[in-house]
Amino acid sequence: MTALQLNTDIYRSLGIISENESVLRRVAKYLNRVAKQMTEDPTCMTKEEYFRRLDEAEKGKKYSMLPNESLDEMLTRLGYV
Repeated sequence: MTALQLNTDIYRSLGIISENESVLRRVAKYLNRVAKQMTEDPTCMTKEEYFRRLDEAEKGKKYSMLPNESLDEMLTRLGYV
């Protein structure tokens, strides 16, 4: 089914639903929930939260790669692989 066919089908159904206010309210609530999920980005954070997380990370353990060591070798040396 193409986007145009879907739009036509949705508008036809909304025309039928619009005659019943309680059902229309439920559909509007559902559509708002779906639209909100599409616009939310779980990776977004405030500027303050970003800098707080950077400060916390700086307090943690620090690892350095040895000269001529690959990332795979470093991870193996540290026991991650």
